[in-house]
This record gives sequence, C-alpha cells and structure tokens, in this order.
Amino acid sequence: MLKQVTKQMSLDDVWQDIQNGLDTVFARHSVDSSVVLTAARYMELYTAVHNFCTQTNKAQAPAARMNKTTSKAGASMLGRELYEKAVEFLKKHNVTLLATLTPKNGDDIPTLYSKLWGEYIFSARSCSRIFQYLNRHWIVRASDDGEEVYEIYRLALVVWRDELFLPLRNHLFQSVMSMITRERDGETVDTQLIRVVTDSFVSLGVEDENEGDPNLHTSNLTVYKKYFEEDFLTATEEYYIKESASFLEQNPVTEYLKKAISRFDEESRRVQTYLHESTRDELAQRCEKVLIKDHMERLHAEFQPLLENEKTEDLQRMYELSAKLPSGLEPLRNQLEAHVTAQGLAAIEKIGTSGTDAKAYVDCLLSVHKKYSEMVATAFVNDATFVAALDRACKKFVNSNAVTKAAKSTAKSPELLAKYCDSLLKKGSKNAEAGEVEVLLEGVMVVFKYLEDNDVFQKFYSKMLAKRLVNGNSASDDAESSMISKLKQTCGYEWTSRFQRMFQDIGVSKDLMKTFRDKQDLSKSCIKDFHMLVLTTGSWPFQQSSDNITLPAELQICVDKFKLFYQSQHQGRLLKWLMHLCKGELRTTYTHDPKDSKKPMMYTLQANTNQIALLNQYNSGLSFSEQELAAATQMGADALKGVLEVMLKSKLLVKDGDKYNLNMAFKNKKLRVNINIPVKAEAKAESEQLHKIIDEDRKMLIQAVIVRVMKTRKRLKHQPLILEAIEQLKSRFKPKVPMLKKCIDILIDKEFLERVEGTRDEYNYLA
Repeated sequence: MLKQVTKQMSLDDVWQDIQNGLDTVFARHSVDSSVVLTAARYMELYTAVHNFCTQTNKAQAPAARMNKTTSKAGASMLGRELYEKAVEFLKKHNVTLLATLTPKNGDDIPTLYSKLWGEYIFSARSCSRIFQYLNRHWIVRASDDGEEVYEIYRLALVVWRDELFLPLRNHLFQSVMSMITRERDGETVDTQLIRVVTDSFVSLGVEDENEGDPNLHTSNLTVYKKYFEEDFLTATEEYYIKESASFLEQNPVTEYLKKAISRFDEESRRVQTYLHESTRDELAQRCEKVLIKDHMERLHAEFQPLLENEKTEDLQRMYELSAKLPSGLEPLRNQLEAHVTAQGLAAIEKIGTSGTDAKAYVDCLLSVHKKYSEMVATAFVNDATFVAALDRACKKFVNSNAVTKAAKSTAKSPELLAKYCDSLLKKGSKNAEAGEVEVLLEGVMVVFKYLEDNDVFQKFYSKMLAKRLVNGNSASDDAESSMISKLKQTCGYEWTSRFQRMFQDIGVSKDLMKTFRDKQDLSKSCIKDFHMLVLTTGSWPFQQSSDNITLPAELQICVDKFKLFYQSQHQGRLLKWLMHLCKGELRTTYTHDPKDSKKPMMYTLQANTNQIALLNQYNSGLSFSEQELAAATQMGADALKGVLEVMLKSKLLVKDGDKYNLNMAFKNKKLRVNINIPVKAEAKAESEQLHKIIDEDRKMLIQAVIVRVMKTRKRLKHQPLILEAIEQLKSRFKPKVPMLKKCIDILIDKEFLERVEGTRDEYNYLA
C-alpha cells in the first residue's frame, strides 16, 4: 500500500525519507550492501517528491484563486529547496567516491574508475526517475527563466565531472595512456576497460536540455576532446617520432614499409575498439605526418631500386603509404614513367635496329607493356593516374626508339605493326588456333592505341588486307572480321569503311562469277578454273600498271568473254584490268624424275601474270634473248628484269650469254612450286611509294583542317591556328609544325587564306 501524505510536510521530514532511499540507490558500490530498492519503495519516494512539490497548491487553494503568483512562487521555492538538497547529496557522494580513488596507482585507477562509473550511471538513472515530477515541472520552469539547472540525471553527470573527474583527470589520463603505450609495445591490456573510460569522457560533455523533453539527454565531445584527445594525439605523435627514427636506423626501408602499414592498421583498430570515431581522422593525419611525410625523401629514394628488382609487394606497400598524402604519389608516377620508357627503349635496342622482323618487334613492345601492366595492376591497384603514366611511357618508346631512329621516321612502328598483323591473318601463320589468333589480335590493338601515326597503319593494313583478299590468302574470315571490328570500335566507322567495302566486293564477285559460269559454257573455250574479281575503284589501294602485257591466248579468250558478260550486266561501267595482281598455275611437261630420267615428272608452278606470259613463250622455243622476250610480252624493262631474276633464282631458266634458256633438267623437292614471290627491291619500292602517298594524303588533310578552322573563325593568329590544327589531327597522326606552315603557305597561294595587312602572324579566311 502506498504511503498517503495527509498533512503539511516539512523539507527536513521529506528529505530524510528521500535521502534514505537515495542512500540505498547509490550504495551499489559497497561490497556489503544487500539493500535493494523495491518497486513499492520506489513509488513511495516518487510520491513523496510529488506531494511535497504540490502541497503548497493544496494549502493555499483559496489564495491561489485570488493570487496565482503567490502559488507559483510557493511551488518554485519548494522545488528549489528539493533540487538544492539533491545537489548537496550528489556532491557528498562524489567526494566520498573520489576518496576511494585517490590512493590508487597504475591500472588500479582506470579499473576502479570504470567500476564506479558503471554503478554511478545506473544509480543516477534510478535517482532521476524518483525526481521525475521535479524534472518535468520545476526544472523546466526554472530553465525557461534562465536559471542554470539540469534534469537530475544530467545533474548527476555534471557533479561527477566537477567533483570527481576534474580533480582525478591527470592521474586517470596518465594511467590510460600508459595502458595504450604498453599495448603499442606488444603487451596485452584490457581494452574494454579503456573503452569504458573514454565513453565516460564522451558522456560528461553535457549539453543544454532538449526543448520540450528534459528527460532526453545528449552529449557533446568537449570533455573528450579537451581532457583526453588533445593529450592522446600529442603522446601518439611523440611515440611514433621516436619509434620511426629508431626503426629506420636499424632496418631497411622495405621493413619500415611493413612496420608503418601495420601501425596504421593498429591505430584504425584502436579507434574502433576504444576511441571515439571523431578521433579517427586527426589520429590518421598525425600518424601520416610522423610515419610518412617526415621520412618521404628516404622512402621515395628506395622506389627506383624496387622498380628495377620488380619487388611488387614492396611497391604496393609504398604506394599504399604514399597515397595517404595529397601529393605523395606524384614522384612515384614520374619515376614509373621514366623507368618504363627506359626499359622499353633498352628492350628494343636488344633486338637490333634493322626492323625487318615485325614479329620480334611487336612481341618486344608487348612484353614490356604486359610486364608493367601487371605491375600497375598489382602494385598500384590499377590507379588511373599510374595507368596514365604507363600509357605515356609506352607511347614514347613505341613511337620513338632505336628502330624508328634507324629508319629516320616515326612511321616505322605502324608499318611493322601492320606487317605483324598481316602475318597473323594470312595463310601459313603458325598460330592456327582461332583462340590464339584472337589473343594476338588483342595484343595488336594494345600497341595500336599508342601509335601517333594511325594513318600509316591504315594505309599499310589496307594494302595488305587487299592483297590477302585478292590472293585468297586470308586464314580466317572470322579473324579478319574480328580485327576490323576492333579497329572500328577504336577509330570509328569512317576509319574502317573502306575495309568493309573490300569484303563486300569479294562477296559480290563470288555471286557474279557464279552467274557468269551459269550463262557461259567454259568447258571448251575457256580455262576451267578461270576466276575474276571486280573491285570498286576508290575502295582498294591498287593502281593500274602502265604495262599492257600480251596475255597467252587461252587467258585472253577468258578475259574477252568476261568483259562482254559484265558489260551486258552493267551498262556504262568501265573495267580497268590489274594484270600485275593476277596469278595462275602452269604445269611442266618437259621435266623428269631426278632418280629416273626416263620417267616424266610434272611440276605445278604458281606464278603471277607476268611470269605466266614470259614462261608461255617457251612453248614456242627453248631460248630467247631479253629483247625478244620484251617484244613478245610487251613487258616494261623493270618488270621484265624482276621476272627474269626470279626465273634464274628458281632455276627454271639458265642464262647463256645474252640468252635465257629453259632449264630442261629442272628439279625441285616440291611438286607445287611457288615462284610468285615478291622481289625485295619491289617490296622496298612499294613501301616507299606508300609512304609518298601517305605524305600527300597528309598534306591534303592538313589543308582541309586549316580551311575548316579558318572558315569557322574567319580571322586567327598563327599560333592558335597551329594548336587547333594539331588538336584536330592528333587522332590520325601527329603533324609536324614545318609541314603545317608549308600547308598554310600553299593555302595562301591557292587564295584560301591571306595574311592580315601589317602583320606576319595573323590570317584571314577568303570565301
């Protein structure tokens, strides 16, 4: 049954009862305390506080109706007296607790402090519930009037802070810091104990009550920051200054990298385990300064040896540490770029400067790129800035190296890359597996993205693709399509449109020949395996030969028949014959088995049109002079000379004075003999001719770009015009400034541009 208050109660009577209850609540720390506050006793205490605070209203009800101010003042007085008694009680209690803590030393201080703190917080919450009526009414009104009062739980925290914590704080911090230091030195300590202490620092940062609900309490970090964090950070900094200096004196940098990373991990876990989260950033900054920044020069001095020795794990650690500083990675990126460039140049120097072996050259480029790509992926976690540094380095040694310098042209790299690609895609490649070819084509694209002169690659690739298609030498249509698709994805549709038109022409030609065979009876008047390709002018990189050779009669009949057929199918179209690109097969009927001269042995000769025309003359005779052969075939002197060189080299003909005789004793290990092999001189001349075409195309493209820029700007100074032209052209090739100047002069002569009167570096566009 609850105790009923039926008469006017004095403060002393009420407080004595309340104090006895509070003694029970706050006696939890006493070992011999067995007194427990029951629910009934709690309600008695709560009711006592309530009745005492409201008894003035009952006693003075008539007066209250006449003078409400008097009633309010009475209630205020009683509430204040009870609040002051609570303050007095809490202060005495905290003084008593402080007396038990003061004699303690070392770990005993935080141990006992954390125990007393836990009990005190529990008791303070119970106490606050007893004074709940006071919290909700008098304390709210007093706070609204500007008085410095707290709801009872918060009051308990304030009193603990002022009466116990502040006098003890230095000893408490030293004890806690000693435990943290011992933990850093490898000892095992009670981290939960440290957590309780630091949490108490956070809780003691009491803020003003929340409006509308004084029972809600929040805390700020004032006490934690002022009395713990500042000194903790200073002590941490001093600890790591000494440790890092001592460790570097006794150990190599690679070991220091491991040590520093482990320290950062430990401090991160330390924050998570027993520090407030707000400490994390400042703690990290202090550690970064003393562990990394103060030793940055020495750490970065070790980066080059680590690169040279390919110490990937150590490089990764150095990257991880340097990345913590705003500008810590810049020196590493610069060193990586310089190192990769030097390694690429040295690797190419080892393979020789002749540049004739495209496979060796491209394999060398790819091996360097692969090696350092893996390093960037592993050691530098594919950091975009390090990938960019690798790309810049690769671009340098791909476009300017021993091979390009020997050729005196940066165009050598794209030319060799195109030749390498040709070796992969044409028949006879050792990489027969489709999957393997696909991987190698991916490698081609890796090198391709570093080329500055894409237009050179385009010209050479176009020429070689055309030859593969015309000669039927493509190893796989799928591989050809895959390569074109990769180029299209990288450079765009326009860049590869000509390649695609070539394939379309091949498909159309197949259908055309099928129709031709269906309509013509080729068995009697024409060669059975006769086949023609009709190529669209402008889509193929071929030029018509100036030689108009005399074809064998058998071939001429087929050509005439096809011409009539085509004209019947497509009126108004003109066919231009590219005889120098044609090829066929001849069979020898005069040769014998080397082991048995009486036994005939027939060889099949794979030859081009010129070779067929020349060898066909030996059906009517066994010996001819060069002049006789020239007259009979209508072949030019240079072309005839090249054909004769091949015939002599293959031993089909033998020279006797000024005569070229058919070698009746011809023999070969193979029954099918390919004599359609380009002469080195012809290949070199073709390459030079292609480079001339590229230069002319570049001049026209530069002029077109300059005109386009000037048409938009109308008037522009020389330097901005040069820069904008370079920017627009860089996707195809890297133009040289002298060529740009020359093209400007050409456009002035053509009256597309004019110099502004009175200036030398400004131009007007002429419509």
